[in-house]
Parts: sequence; structure tokens; C-alpha cells
Amino acid sequence: MPISIVIHIQNGEPILGEVDELPGPSDQIITVHNPRRLDGKDLNYIQESVSTVIWPVNNLTFIEVLPGEEEEEIIGFVRE
Repeated sequence: MPISIVIHIQNGEPILGEVDELPGPSDQIITVHNPRRLDGKDLNYIQESVSTVIWPVNNLTFIEVLPGEEEEEIIGFVRE
């Protein structure tokens, strides 16, 4: 099941995409599938036919992990 993430590249715009697994502490690269801007538009510096991009982890500021479907299904307190 792919994990939706937002990666923040140094001196660049945030990128929304999916990964198969999160990078570990010793990983040097991150492979992102379907990279796009936060508004869903294509990135202007990536060819239209490209669906997977590999970035070096040392170029990233941080990674946000978006909640999955199972986390969204949790029902909180409901007042009747």
C-alpha cells in the first residue's frame, strides 16, 4: 500500500507523491511515485511521461507523512 508524503526540497517548492516505504536512517535516496505540486499540477522541471523520481535524501529539508485511509476512518467522540 503506497504511503502519501509531502517532501520539502531545500530552496524548492513542496512535492506531493507516494512511496512504497519510508526511508530509513541509513538510506541515501528516496523514490517518489507520481510527483506533483500540492495543487495537483505537474512539476515544470520533470518530463510529462515520468512517473517515478529518485531524490537524494541530503537535498531534503523534511518529509511529511499524510494520514492514510484507515486513519481517516477513526471516529472520535460523538455527542448525541
